[in-house]
Amino acid sequence: MLTMLAPRAMAQAPDWQKTWDETLAAARAEGKVVVAAPPDPQVRQSLPAAFKARFGITLEYLSARSTDSATKLRAERAAGLYTVDAVLAGVQTMATVLFREKMLDPLKPVLLLPEVVDGSRWKSGKLWFADPEQQYVLRIFNTVNRAFTINTREVKPEEIRFVRDLLDPKWKGRISFMDPTISGTGSNQAAQLYVQLGEDFIRRLFIDQRAMISRDRRQLTDGLARGTYPISFGAEEGELQRLRKEGLPVSAMYRLEDMQGSLSGGDQVGLFNHAPHPNAAKIFVNWIATKEGNEIFGQALGMVPARNDTDESSFLPQIIPQPAPIPTNQASCRRSFRSRESTTSIPTAGSSR
Repeated sequence: MLTMLAPRAMAQAPDWQKTWDETLAAARAEGKVVVAAPPDPQVRQSLPAAFKARFGITLEYLSARSTDSATKLRAERAAGLYTVDAVLAGVQTMATVLFREKMLDPLKPVLLLPEVVDGSRWKSGKLWFADPEQQYVLRIFNTVNRAFTINTREVKPEEIRFVRDLLDPKWKGRISFMDPTISGTGSNQAAQLYVQLGEDFIRRLFIDQRAMISRDRRQLTDGLARGTYPISFGAEEGELQRLRKEGLPVSAMYRLEDMQGSLSGGDQVGLFNHAPHPNAAKIFVNWIATKEGNEIFGQALGMVPARNDTDESSFLPQIIPQPAPIPTNQASCRRSFRSRESTTSIPTAGSSR
């Protein structure tokens, strides 16, 4: 699979196979690749096993929220330490820290495999880079966001037809939310609510309704499953999929009558400069963008691959984007990326920009 050669790619890079074989041999000599990636248990289990099985190279998986990883990396690099090879992170961390602070190497030049560089394999018709220079941050998912998730033993879908139904006093102290004060899911969701419904709604939702705020996805998921917080913004999708299969009555709400759906790019791919295992890093970033890597990552994370040759039968129909345009929850994605010499401030969840 990994060595299939498309005619178009052959014309562009006739010696790709030789370069790939040499890189793979060097990567096996390095012995491992270190990847900073999301803390979702399903991903943490599936990616290292699949990568090891494919290449015989150990994938050391550093499990943490993107913002926490970025803080650690910033401190290490300030001390002259370079411990991580590649990263799978959300767009805000990519844009406002890793890209802006010049931690990333160009990714596009090291993508070798024909099935990766062939634009016909991607729904967008080409590799989907999120950064303005179109070479540092690769988007490999395109998924309809769930607005929030409910425990249907405690909350019936018909009880929340409009987003303002969340302000009903009966839900006071029963809503959980990923921390919106740091980059990531929580700030993205809060920003969408702010733009669509205004500051007064945000104040009433978080303060009057006494929403439980957490940075721990597992805590949000457990609260949802137990019914303690039966309405959750930010519960762990991979874990929810597993619990659904076990009969847990949870249901995702993707849009309401007065709140449109949105699209997400999920965790995106970056290659660190000064990588301690540069060849293994190149093998990893190629593999994660292949059909195999994209499918394994997407199924574990509950995100629909941006490739057009993957099996989407395991995904809920509601999360597969349709041809009709849906607004993106990362509408500020392009604004988040600035020239790496720019000092312009980045809009935050509380910004009106």
